[in-house]
Amino acid sequence: MNRFYKRLIILIVLVSAISGGVIYFTVDINTLKSLTEFNSLAIIAAFCSIGFGLFLDGVRLVQLVNISNERISFSQALHVVFGNYFLALLTPGFSGGAIAQVLFLRHAGIPVGKATVIVIVRTVVSIMFLIMCMPFIFMHDAGVIPWISDDVLMIISSAAFLGIILLVWCFKHNYLDYFVIKMARRLSPKKARALLAFYRDNKLALKLLISSPWNMFKVFFTSGLSLLFIYGIVPILMSSLTDDFNLALVMGRMIILNILLYFSPTPGGSGIAEGGFILLFSSMLPEGTVGIVAVTWRLFAEYIPFLIGFYYTIKIFGRDFLNKPLIK
Repeated sequence: MNRFYKRLIILIVLVSAISGGVIYFTVDINTLKSLTEFNSLAIIAAFCSIGFGLFLDGVRLVQLVNISNERISFSQALHVVFGNYFLALLTPGFSGGAIAQVLFLRHAGIPVGKATVIVIVRTVVSIMFLIMCMPFIFMHDAGVIPWISDDVLMIISSAAFLGIILLVWCFKHNYLDYFVIKMARRLSPKKARALLAFYRDNKLALKLLISSPWNMFKVFFTSGLSLLFIYGIVPILMSSLTDDFNLALVMGRMIILNILLYFSPTPGGSGIAEGGFILLFSSMLPEGTVGIVAVTWRLFAEYIPFLIGFYYTIKIFGRDFLNKPLIK
């Protein structure tokens, strides 16, 4: 059995075990009564929300490719978006998603170098939007993370944002070149080449970021809107079970959770996502429903796009693609 199918089987078993465990340990006598209030309109609205969020994700990719002086159709952009979900869910920290994006962009006729830069910018823009939201979230959601004080969270989030600005400034003025070259000289030739390639790609990504400020602002705005619609699945599902929740707090906590998932060591954040969801939202939902909402959120936000990405991968690259080691 090749590496891909082993990874796929492990993922299916892991997701099934986590989903079953989450529901089992959060269900109580009130669950059935609460679920009778769960209406089909919420499911339809959740589909619309994730659909529009993914549509905007494709739009921003087209915008980014245009900024790089290349062209890509909207259907090709959607292949990239869904391919990202497919391989991201199979790898720790969503690392395979970047590889999938480069593969689909290369298939669309984008040179590998530019494709790599576009993928970096796409990721950086999303993270920048989320980090920019953090100080406002912590100002209005006291005690969101119980074991860390609000003041410390404000300092961390503000430092992260300022750190990105400082890093961009250093890249722009080539202030890091000396340190990177000096570090590369102390490494083996293979590791040195990898470090220099990583540094070069990130510098090229920065040049793309600042090459067209107005167009990049549109990409940033589209990215933020896309993420908000994707995260909007949760308040939609919650609204059919209770009216006693604050929309701003829910969206803020979804942003916090998704930032944490970028650094998750498990494939596609499995386990971390569900556990974090229960921690952050159990107080906002009727008793016995938080686990079911957590699993439903993951189904809409990750597993359905994963299956669509699986279909496109086979359709575009063929079954032989799945017989090759995807991540070495």
